Amino acid sequence: MIILITGATDGLGKAVAKDLAEKGHTLILHGRKPERGENLINEIKAQTPNADLRYYNADFAELSQIKGLAKEILANEKQLDILINNAGLGIEPSRRESIDGNELLWQVNYLGTYILSKMLRPLLKKSTPSRIVNVASAGQASPNFNDINQVKNWSGMQAYCQSKLAQIMLSTELADDYIKDGITFNSLHPASMMPTKIVQFPMDTVAEGVEAVTRLVENENLADVTGKYFFKSVAQRADIEAHDTKLRKQLIDLSEKMTGI
Repeated sequence: MIILITGATDGLGKAVAKDLAEKGHTLILHGRKPERGENLINEIKAQTPNADLRYYNADFAELSQIKGLAKEILANEKQLDILINNAGLGIEPSRRESIDGNELLWQVNYLGTYILSKMLRPLLKKSTPSRIVNVASAGQASPNFNDINQVKNWSGMQAYCQSKLAQIMLSTELADDYIKDGITFNSLHPASMMPTKIVQFPMDTVAEGVEAVTRLVENENLADVTGKYFFKSVAQRADIEAHDTKLRKQLIDLSEKMTGI
């Protein structure tokens, strides 16, 4: 399979990339720093010399770069079987804005997922059966639609959790439409507090997170499963907002307005 992994140069994304390359998949790898991309390619090649790898660079702190990434992939790639929306930030100590004026976690964690899922749909459709996997979290909070960028009252926890629930809401909302094109759309909490650079007190291992993600990518028993949220490897019910059709529609309308897509 040909698999795009966003945020592949570090943490869970890097571990997933190494695992999938070793299994023989062709990987389209994304990162935001070319030197890290080069290091990743070298590390994977050292482990799996025959790995088929391609690297694309884009900083999700700029909407134009996210869109540019999608356009590059559409122009250069003939097939895309799996999109893993993994790129993301953890709970930040202070509020930061993107170059577009958006709260940074909202843009990187959610708007990036929205843009790529929308723009890469034609290529995924061409490659069916195909899958989209959103790496979300058990940390979930209803998006504050009255102040989505949290200009008035910023909270790192709210910023992170609303972006992650939005990823789940997106996959739930679009699943019925995308399946018409042969594309399944699911989200998951891969593991709890893995020992990556954004976690201070680990609970689960990165290997557990890799196993949960690759299960959604490869497991044939899940080929027709769509619109679900998984806690690790178990399908569960996400927070109630993910099942509120009015809130999901509000999210899509806001996403279109913020991205122009």
